[in-house]
Amino acid sequence: MTGSFDPAQYKTTTRAQWEQAAEAWHRWGPFIEDWLGPATQHMLDGAGVTTGSRVLDGAAGAGGQSLAAARRAGPTGYVLATDISPTILTFAAKAAAEAGLTTVATRELDGERLDVAEESFDAVISRVGLIYLPDQQAALAGMYRALRPGGRLSAVVYSTADRNGFFAIPVGIIRRHAQLPPPAPGQPGPFSLGSPGVAEQALAAAGFTDIVVQTVPSPLRMSSAAECVRFERESFGALHTMLAGLPEAQRQAAWDEIGQALAEFEGPDGFVGPCEMLVVSGRK
Repeated sequence: MTGSFDPAQYKTTTRAQWEQAAEAWHRWGPFIEDWLGPATQHMLDGAGVTTGSRVLDGAAGAGGQSLAAARRAGPTGYVLATDISPTILTFAAKAAAEAGLTTVATRELDGERLDVAEESFDAVISRVGLIYLPDQQAALAGMYRALRPGGRLSAVVYSTADRNGFFAIPVGIIRRHAQLPPPAPGQPGPFSLGSPGVAEQALAAAGFTDIVVQTVPSPLRMSSAAECVRFERESFGALHTMLAGLPEAQRQAAWDEIGQALAEFEGPDGFVGPCEMLVVSGRK
């Protein structure tokens, strides 16, 4: 991402990378649900998801949180999982069917153009998705329109880079190898809503009130740094997007350096990667 950031090209590349990473993200699903389980429950609480709720999930990915919402909403509820990647949504639909959750539907939608009926949902959720949208205000405006009066939005985002070494260290190494500058303010990225006050300001600008931000420690627990590298290498589309312009040998060199750097988080209990999530919620 350079000073001549092109949001349209960025979204095209992001869609392609998630199409490619969809199977891996789904395959790592049980681990992801353990890792993000506490933040997900706080998000569902923040969105007020309860029996009978109609829930819109923006940038749903493989839908782990969509299924969690459907379980909470019960047989009288409804969950619409949306994403820019149709392939990843096929995994969400498959997981819902295998779980016997008939109230989950999927629809390919750009998170910045949520083409759903106005005031048709009780709750909107987004788990580590909003951070990657170039026009977060357009996305939040669409979420606001989709909510009934009094409905609630809740999103999980990363806090600051210094609190998320498992991800920030690889991002820094890749930026150096690819000679990419840090994203400018307002550009998408994993930590784009993490600084104090930024997420609150974004929701307030979109019209939300009663805004609450919760900090949720979410350490990444794995057997080794090598397993963490495998997880990120297989399933983190953002990292692949950043590396896309490098030849294979340089990409491999970056991953090798990442593995060495992440080894600092190995100990007697295996790998414990620092990770801190924020759950930001607001009311229409």
